[in-house]
Amino acid sequence: MPTASAADILDTEHEDFRAMVRAFVAKEVTPFHDQWEKDGIVDREVWRKAGAQGILSFDVEEQYGGMGLKDFRYNMIVAEELSRSLASGIGFPVHTDIIVPYISSLGTEEQKQRWLPGCVSGDIVTSVAMTEPGAGSDLQGIRTSAVDKGDHYVLNGSKTFISNGIMADLVIVVARTDPDAGHQGISLLVVERGMEGFTRGRNLDKIGLKAQDTAELFFDNVVVPKENLLGEEGSGFISLMVNLPQERLSIATIAVAACEGVLEMCLSYAKEREAFGKPIGKFQHNRFLLAEMATEVHIARVFVNDCVMRHNRGEVDPSLASMAKWWTTELQKKLVDQGVQLHGGYGYMMEYPIAKAYVDSRIQTIYGGTTEIQKEIIGRMLGV
Repeated sequence: MPTASAADILDTEHEDFRAMVRAFVAKEVTPFHDQWEKDGIVDREVWRKAGAQGILSFDVEEQYGGMGLKDFRYNMIVAEELSRSLASGIGFPVHTDIIVPYISSLGTEEQKQRWLPGCVSGDIVTSVAMTEPGAGSDLQGIRTSAVDKGDHYVLNGSKTFISNGIMADLVIVVARTDPDAGHQGISLLVVERGMEGFTRGRNLDKIGLKAQDTAELFFDNVVVPKENLLGEEGSGFISLMVNLPQERLSIATIAVAACEGVLEMCLSYAKEREAFGKPIGKFQHNRFLLAEMATEVHIARVFVNDCVMRHNRGEVDPSLASMAKWWTTELQKKLVDQGVQLHGGYGYMMEYPIAKAYVDSRIQTIYGGTTEIQKEIIGRMLGV
């Protein structure tokens, strides 16, 4: 049966890149991932190994150590290979797709020379600190403050749910530099490991993504030099809005790959597991369920493939990215729930991949902007 796949939009060089990434994951990630889940964090060395293989920040210009591959199909491939191997603890997409592009697009020449080579090599791990205990989807509710002291800012506040938060060497902190300017009073400051007053709280205990370090961050009179202001003062909110579509498309690529993985698990189980003398896939309810899953996965793949190619042409606006993000992640959540039900009691056992897929998938409709926020964005773009 012909079905849509990522290969529909890939060339030979993309397939070669996939083969390299798949081999890397098989050798450097899969054998250790169970232990990383127990530890709550991955081995730092895997970042350097990934950098040496060209798997990190490959879109960075060559003069800063990258390969200049400004083609989101490569980003999609990394997300898919991590997803298919259930390597949910590796924060490579967060680093490559979401955070480093802020430095590439907003950084001064000095900042790019200072930070980008390490981002490419894996010697520098990055994170972005937006969410606060009292401000999640509403970025204008941010209270973390940065007071201008001439040649530096004094940063105070706290952040939570920060991906790569324990591992990060650079944290792009969303802070309020003008308390009276609304969204125009928000700026981006780069806080570096070791700055006095910058501390990390707990490595948060999540229900899924166990190997992905997610932390609380605290800033107590942190002196941040003006050289670490990213972009213009007061432009932080606009910068976030410009970069969020790529973040949401990145999440959608993870979601569609996860949906494909769930379908494969369910098909395999339905053909092998027997009840009442025949494979459970032979029962009409299950056959219809699998038919629906296959159809929805096909639709999701065609949609995301189209979005990726549009993104390469600069044609993905915030509303389309929001459509991709909410629809694919809600589909992922639905399919993995159906998969657990199909597996019966075994679906509730963590030794079965469907159980791990279930707990790892739940965050997808929340981070990067909740489903409700995505629909609000789309609705506003429709003029309602």
